[in-house]
Amino acid sequence: MTKGVFITGTDTGIGKTLVSALLARAWDADYWKPLQTGVAQEPGDTETVAMLARRRPDQLHPPACILQAPLSPWAAAMLENVTPDTSSLRLPVTRAPLVVEGAGGLYVPINETLMMIDLPALLNLPVLLVARSGLGTINHTLLSLHALRQRQTPVLGVIMCGARSASNRQAIERFGQTTVLAEIDALPHIDAAIVDDLATQMPSFASCMQQPA
Repeated sequence: MTKGVFITGTDTGIGKTLVSALLARAWDADYWKPLQTGVAQEPGDTETVAMLARRRPDQLHPPACILQAPLSPWAAAMLENVTPDTSSLRLPVTRAPLVVEGAGGLYVPINETLMMIDLPALLNLPVLLVARSGLGTINHTLLSLHALRQRQTPVLGVIMCGARSASNRQAIERFGQTTVLAEIDALPHIDAAIVDDLATQMPSFASCMQQPA
């Protein structure tokens, strides 16, 4: 049976794809991005993770839906006159852990009835939340944690990206009743060698799965 985590964030551009690449490398995991938008302007996240995490083709699972515009799946799909169908979404069967990356933040609309926050429950996966380290992160992160718990979605912890703030980390752990599993400093550039190095600092898959909900 596939075991994995759903990577989501407090915002778009927050570092989900970097974190996904780091965990895929650290865990020798498979990677899946169910809903991909924005391919008209830049490569999809599957290609990015493949390069950064040195994933083989058999460790990558194609998106169920690929849309051109760099918008929410709902908005991008309207431009293409299609409707993202989530009824057939099924986890790929893998022997290794599976890293599943969401699109945007939790309340990004997928279609007329579903938001991104609905996907972890649909896929029966616990969540790892990616948050920025700087000003504003306490509010955004606590709201995201509250929303996930209102849905009774298991939360494994938080990974923070950017210049470190000890007070922000402390506030998130105390008031969010969660664990900050790792902090990733601001990086001038990102390549596979940097991911190799940072992956050694990531928590193991087993330790993540033992975190309290």
